[in-house]
Amino acid sequence: MIIARCHPALNDLLPPPIPAARALPGWLREMPQEVASETLGGATVRTLKHCPPFIDALSLGLVIPLPCDLYVRDGALSWDWDFPTITDAPITRAPVGVHVPEQATGVPIDLAGQVAVKFTNYWTLEAPQGWDLLFTHPLNRADLPFQTLSGVVSGDRFSHGYVHFPALWTDAAFSGVLPKGTPVAQVIPVPRAQPGLSVETMRPEDVAESRRVQEALQAAPGVYRKSYRA
Repeated sequence: MIIARCHPALNDLLPPPIPAARALPGWLREMPQEVASETLGGATVRTLKHCPPFIDALSLGLVIPLPCDLYVRDGALSWDWDFPTITDAPITRAPVGVHVPEQATGVPIDLAGQVAVKFTNYWTLEAPQGWDLLFTHPLNRADLPFQTLSGVVSGDRFSHGYVHFPALWTDAAFSGVLPKGTPVAQVIPVPRAQPGLSVETMRPEDVAESRRVQEALQAAPGVYRKSYRA
């Protein structure tokens, strides 16, 4: 179990972290099961709604939501929320900060025309013994106007520290409100002890089994979910 904690003064103010499976985007729900493909001359094809690995990635771990509405206009970010005075902890009231470009010196990221921001995280996260936490951009969420950078933190040893989220503001044309509750980071527990790797050539029985699996997947929808993910 992952334990999320916030300062008691913020308990009634913040939207809590939630399982990613409960934060699926609206466009996934609205996506049709099948569509006609102009590329294939009007033939009917299944959409990503039939792709369990795609949906399982969206559903993995938990998400940290934006703590308040964020207003974006002419490249400027602003907010307005009733943040309490906290005297017993160095907690900022700013839900987002800015990174200067020089902090990415040497990193192969083109910052031209982009703003590097940092989303404030008001939650500490404690993972079971031996587990780390991968913080990354909400998976398969290219619709968001920013790109959260990835990082891994000790989930059991750094259980009382705050992990904030650097991100590139990638949509310079975005204007409007990024609403409270928008996922800004996905948190995925990973075991600290990583498995080894053995690179091998398929044996004849491996080739036969792989062919059987591929043909079953092509023959009917739902095979992966029913047979390999149940």
